[in-house]
Amino acid sequence: RLRLSNQVVEEVQKHFNDMVFETIIQRNIKLSEAPSFGESIINYDATSKGADNYLQLAHEIIKKNIK
Repeated sequence: RLRLSNQVVEEVQKHFNDMVFETIIQRNIKLSEAPSFGESIINYDATSKGADNYLQLAHEIIKKNIK
């Protein structure tokens, strides 16, 4: 499963180049649970790896749009 995920990432990066963000949202149980409770991952568990990934992505988006 991990190898397939890595292959997908490589293919997306190859085809979309600089349109792809560096941050990767990793799968984890907290990300799966949050929607079931009608909450964002930040509200559901702000200390989870998924929340951290989304915060990193938000910072990356902001940084890219400031340039």
